[in-house]
Amino acid sequence: MHLIVLDAPTEWSRFADGSVERRMLLALGDHLGTLLRPKPLMLPDGSRVEVEGIDADRRVLVQLVGNQGAYKPAYRNKVMADMFKLLWLRESVPTAERAILLVTELIVQALGGWVARAAADLGIEIHVYDGSTVAPLRPSSRPDVKRP
Repeated sequence: MHLIVLDAPTEWSRFADGSVERRMLLALGDHLGTLLRPKPLMLPDGSRVEVEGIDADRRVLVQLVGNQGAYKPAYRNKVMADMFKLLWLRESVPTAERAILLVTELIVQALGGWVARAAADLGIEIHVYDGSTVAPLRPSSRPDVKRP
């Protein structure tokens, strides 16, 4: 199934001026050297879904987890839901090459154990927003163990 990228009604969609989501997309765009904006996508049945960031060439897809404040265990579910969405979008947008999950420093806690490893194995890049800049999530220091 192929999704069609539509023009958004406004450049920033639901991301208000000064919102953490807008700042996250701007910082990631600076880091990658490309402009990223939210866009609606249309499924063949006419229903819609929004990708929180996509470049003009439609090669980079981004989902954001911008929660702040105190960490809640439910944030891990948001991370996994967005990873699932990114996998689906990458397969459904014909030009998509990269899937990036951009999280705030608070959300790094949700990437413990197998979650970050699963993202890496599935080709989902994880980047961390520190309030002003973006950097790739540092890989675990554990050795790479493969099953025989």
